[in-house]
Amino acid sequence: MNVLEKISHETMVFMRGKYRLDEIGDGKDELQFKQGQKTILTIYIHEDRYTFLIIFGKKEREIFEMHRGEYSQYICGYYDSAKTYHDGKWMFIDVTTMEQLEEVKKLIQIKKKPNRKPFPKENAIYAQCGQRCDLCVHYIGTKDEQRAEMIIQLTKMWDITDWSMRCSGCDSEECYCKDDPCNAKKCAQQKGISQCRECTDYPCISATAADYRSMIHTEVHYADEITWGILPYVPWQYEI
Repeated sequence: MNVLEKISHETMVFMRGKYRLDEIGDGKDELQFKQGQKTILTIYIHEDRYTFLIIFGKKEREIFEMHRGEYSQYICGYYDSAKTYHDGKWMFIDVTTMEQLEEVKKLIQIKKKPNRKPFPKENAIYAQCGQRCDLCVHYIGTKDEQRAEMIIQLTKMWDITDWSMRCSGCDSEECYCKDDPCNAKKCAQQKGISQCRECTDYPCISATAADYRSMIHTEVHYADEITWGILPYVPWQYEI
């Protein structure tokens, strides 16, 4: 991945891993992260950068001022030059580096405390691609009640109605792609490694089931759809 692709992927890893929010895209160049009618973050997509809009009310500005020394001049410059309206200070921050993104993440957490309850890891079962079998609708060990809930959201996300395939995991005799390896397994074999997590290029977008949906997008996806239709199938997004 190039730098902008990394920014895109890491942004979605962070937002989905930390927050349970609706993702409301305009189909063009804008994505909003919302909780009900409240917008937590807006991202504008450009060819050479992403612009993050974060609006700080009085309380958020007080918190920022207390920790101002922890931020670079780059971020402080945007804060100081941002116009303040009746609903808060509007900061339009251009992001072109991972270092800038890390600072923006801190601003987002001032705006809203993380609210996603992470998936439990006690009984986690990982596939060779790094995804969690135990969170997959196709896994043979998934309980019927959970699968029924997952199918509703997966159908909305992927526009697929047949979820009948079953698999018992990569290291089992009943692995669905044992005889016809998936892209991730083929790639790992070619590189001489046993699983994707051993690869220096991991996570690789082409090896995930969620492909472009692991990046900043302009579609509309609601929180429950993301929980069951995205998080189990995108590396790291359930592990933040």
